[in-house]
Amino acid sequence: DGEVHINELKNGNTEMFWNPTSEVRRQRLKRHIVLFEEQTEFESERLWQHVTSAINKGDQQKATQEKFVLEEEQRNAARERRESGIEWKPLLFQHDAGTNEWHYKYEDLRPWDPLNDIAQFEKDGILQTMERHLSTRMSNHKATCMNNQITRHKRSAKDCRRRKTSDQPSNHSQNTESSCSTPESVQELSDDDGKCLGFESLCAQCGKEMNHLKEIHSAVLSLQKAQQDIHR
Repeated sequence: DGEVHINELKNGNTEMFWNPTSEVRRQRLKRHIVLFEEQTEFESERLWQHVTSAINKGDQQKATQEKFVLEEEQRNAARERRESGIEWKPLLFQHDAGTNEWHYKYEDLRPWDPLNDIAQFEKDGILQTMERHLSTRMSNHKATCMNNQITRHKRSAKDCRRRKTSDQPSNHSQNTESSCSTPESVQELSDDDGKCLGFESLCAQCGKEMNHLKEIHSAVLSLQKAQQDIHR
């Protein structure tokens, strides 16, 4: 939050490296936290409140003492669990045995996309991103469903052709051949062809997903309108 200078030890020159001007401060991200009275007992702000209070008052001795009390309670709790054979199962972190490190389960390491990503927030400890293009996930899901349908249809067509070349065709097999005739290129199906082949309704999950995305989209539009009103 303050100025940062580079000090050249050889000649004693000092150069400004960072200066958080009022313009910079206005552009900083807003900090959103859970209200103190709504936090659980293991929330950091509640857990370390006495240490924080002592630091803010400049009382380092009190801060050290409160820190020791807090950490000693945690050691005792861990000792009691170990003696009772109770396994500690973190809700939001998982252990990497290879590196012997703990990692957040829901970390999002992809680059921020300013054209698509609106906001990133935490809900119940889970990191979530609000996006403009809400239909992207739906489109990927529908494409997967379509590919699965095409694969099953091609497998069925291959079985029909195999029955066509049977050495002893029967009336039943001839009827089957007629019902299984299909265009050679399934991948170039138009929308109407897809409906004829049973692709009109890809799966029930698509419908549920679409309705869910419509609800989210409506909520996003409402938020955007509220933001515009606030700016005005």
